Parts: sequence; C-alpha cells; structure tokens
Amino acid sequence: QVQLKESGGGLVQPGGSLRLSCAASRFALDYYAIGWFRQTPGKDREGISCITGTRPDIFYSDSVKGRFTISRDNSKNMVYLQMNNLEAEDTAVYYCVAKAACPGPEAAWGQGTQVTVSS
Repeated sequence: QVQLKESGGGLVQPGGSLRLSCAASRFALDYYAIGWFRQTPGKDREGISCITGTRPDIFYSDSVKGRFTISRDNSKNMVYLQMNNLEAEDTAVYYCVAKAACPGPEAAWGQGTQVTVSS
C-alpha cells in the first residue's frame, strides 16, 4: 500500500518561512511525480506545485511562483516544499500526492499538514 506523510506545518508570521516534507513509504518515490495541493474550508483544493520523477520538470501555480520551491531527494524518498514570504492567504491544509505525471492520475495522498500564517 502506497503511503505518504506530510510534516513541517505550523504557525508562522507573515513574511516567514516553512519547509514542508513529504515522506513516502512502501514504494519508491522516484517512479512518481509528486504534487502539493492545499485546501481551505469552503474552497476548492488548489494545486500549487508538482515535480516529475525524471529530469525533473517542475511546475508552480501563479499564486506561489517565486515564493515556493519544490525539490526531491530520491535517495531519502522525500519531497520538500520550501515556502518563503508567506502570506495570510497561504493558510491552508497542505497535502502531497503521488501522481503518474504533472498533471496525471493520482495514486496516493497524505493526511495533510496545517499551515497557518498569522501575526
């Protein structure tokens, strides 16, 4: 069974930074593209970044481009999302998802990690 687990969320002031981690277990992460999504109550989920398993190719939504950086370390079976210059609008539950491609069918989701940006 494919499993993902996010970590690194928390409370941060506007302008601050956080690094989210996505750990894979029971499968080799390098065969998958990994996407980061976020969701707030009453809103549709928003895809914010994706990194493919080869080369890799990287994608960002306009809402995070220039502030967030996605990376992967296949040797550690990990994907990271470095979030800088955080804004109140970034407050959400963040999820990582294993996918066939960016975009592509989804294979597994993590349980999410809460990010709250507030002074």
